[in-house]
Amino acid sequence: MATVSLHEEIEPIKEMVPFAVINAENLPELRAGRLGELPELSDVVERTDHVVDEANGVVVRVHRSAGAEGDLPCVYSIHGGGYILGSYEMDDAKFDRWCPEYGIVGVSVEYRLAPETPYPGPLEDCYAGLRWTYDNAAEIGIDRNKIGITGVSAGGGLCAALALLARDRGEVPLQFQLLDCPMIDDRQITPSSQLDELLVWSRESNAFGWQCYLGDLYGSDDVPYTAAPSRAEDLSGLPDAYVCIGGADGFRDEDITYAMRLYGAGVPTELHVYPGAPHGVALFAHLQVAQRYSADQEDWLRRQLERLG
Repeated sequence: MATVSLHEEIEPIKEMVPFAVINAENLPELRAGRLGELPELSDVVERTDHVVDEANGVVVRVHRSAGAEGDLPCVYSIHGGGYILGSYEMDDAKFDRWCPEYGIVGVSVEYRLAPETPYPGPLEDCYAGLRWTYDNAAEIGIDRNKIGITGVSAGGGLCAALALLARDRGEVPLQFQLLDCPMIDDRQITPSSQLDELLVWSRESNAFGWQCYLGDLYGSDDVPYTAAPSRAEDLSGLPDAYVCIGGADGFRDEDITYAMRLYGAGVPTELHVYPGAPHGVALFAHLQVAQRYSADQEDWLRRQLERLG
């Protein structure tokens, strides 16, 4: 049995970390728990919801600093949750801080979840929200030439896929993609994907998430690259990328490989690997490793915004 080596700050508290294997039996209960309590928000940022696809119930939430003027850069965000959990509310606290700090408009999308809605539904929801954001840029105070995307875990996988889809369709120009521990390889054949006792997101949960998202495609050779971006053969023409991953995350190897392939395809790419950090390390906000993880992301975001001017 191959087990994971944890960071010295994580090892003493690992018993406090939920280690539930997610399956069809406990998924409804976990959804009802809303992935923990949501933090209290300030009144510095105004939040408005917009229906972008009535037929499928797709909604985006626009976050904008109160009193902000002019057309601002946009960060379009996709929440995590293994393709089966989560809500756009998970992005509220991030944009409560990012909007005033970096002078941006945040847009978060409420996409449909698997298994009720398997691929390509969730990705098309994300694209519908992005296309709405681009088409309505003037009304919501966004510079349509300064749109970047971000996502964490499954949201990172959808973010990577959205970058590929936007490139292929040629309708919405993207300036950057910030991929936070993205879930991008359904094959689960890397050494890190086979590790036992992974914190937060186990290999069993990972297999269940992919089974739900891919449906009948799971386990076949016919999985499209917009479902599992690691399968993409051509990564050229994609926007600047940032990939961050913990060394004790089951996604470690697929994410490192994807970053290397982006770089090889001519995409300016920055890769950060944090030894011993588990999946979702940013959740442990009081730890130095988590603070460094988040600070490095934000430093790259700041530099991207400076580049766009």
